[in-house]
Amino acid sequence: MMLWIKSLHIIFVVTWFAGLFYLPRLFVYHAASSDPIGIERFKVMERKLFYGIMTPSAVLAVLLGSWLWLGYGISGGWLHAKLALVLLLLIYHVYCGKFLVEFKHDRNRRSHVYYRWFNEIPVVILFAVVILVVVKPF
Repeated sequence: MMLWIKSLHIIFVVTWFAGLFYLPRLFVYHAASSDPIGIERFKVMERKLFYGIMTPSAVLAVLLGSWLWLGYGISGGWLHAKLALVLLLLIYHVYCGKFLVEFKHDRNRRSHVYYRWFNEIPVVILFAVVILVVVKPF
């Protein structure tokens, strides 16, 4: 059973990260856009990605990860570091939702360059999490 839970956890982590990588990229293009039809299209894409893929994937990844942690006694110093990074990812996810609302109401005040840098945060976290889980350095 544990291998099924672990497999589903990995699947939902991958789909969550796909959204965490792609939504800020949409923000880059949205912030640079001045075409009203294109802007409305970005709003639809962002909303569907955030609510249809990212958020359900995040919830399932966290629930399944919690099941692995609490149900199977997974522990170690590496896990504490991983959980801290997952908390950062959840905060990042909430910030994406905040930006989504700003774009929805045409209140974005940030440049496309800001979103290009913002887009790099989950990449760094992904590197750290994978190394922690696979190498278990402490």
